[in-house]
Amino acid sequence: MIRVVVVDDEALVRSGFELILSAADDIEVVATTAGGEAVDAVLRERPDVVLLDIRMPDVDGLTVLRKLRSVPDAPVVAMLTTFDADEYILTALRSGAAGFLLKDTAPDQLAQLIRTLAAGGVVMSPKASRAVWQSHPGAAADDDAGATRVGRLTEREREVLVLIADGLSNADIGTRIHLSAGTVKDHVSAILTKLRVSSRVQAALLAQRAGLLDERNRAESGR
Repeated sequence: MIRVVVVDDEALVRSGFELILSAADDIEVVATTAGGEAVDAVLRERPDVVLLDIRMPDVDGLTVLRKLRSVPDAPVVAMLTTFDADEYILTALRSGAAGFLLKDTAPDQLAQLIRTLAAGGVVMSPKASRAVWQSHPGAAADDDAGATRVGRLTEREREVLVLIADGLSNADIGTRIHLSAGTVKDHVSAILTKLRVSSRVQAALLAQRAGLLDERNRAESGR
């Protein structure tokens, strides 16, 4: 079972996520809470995944994220937001969040997104992540620097990077391109080093901003 904690200041949002996710056979919502009790709930329940509202009146979601990231055996944290261009999202991703979900995400997609997070993948809407990046004042300079670093990757590393941006875990990437999990792990480590980022989600953002996913989609549509 994938154990999930939902953190949001609105009881209706918490109950809605709990109702939807609890319908899946392999997911258990072990707690729902407002931000002030989030860390205590995580320490008590030891979830695999935390869905964390980024904007809460009682405590800032970024503050909660930093505290959760310091917990021993920290869970995977994905941010919840209402706005696809929320200026706080980029800070959260750079602070260790594994992705973000819009609160109006289709209910039939939620369970699979939780599975992706639990398996070590990243969760980001390409449209929303573009809006997030463009809301950042240094976006143009970041684009140029990121494109330069992406250009230094080998063909195989670029292939792996695209699959990271698709949200696949190391095991899923290995299955997709017929490599062992250890080899994929080595490729991911090399990618993070070359891109000068510290997480898969940051690498995924660079892949999207460098146009790798668009290139892949054009190639596939032309077949």
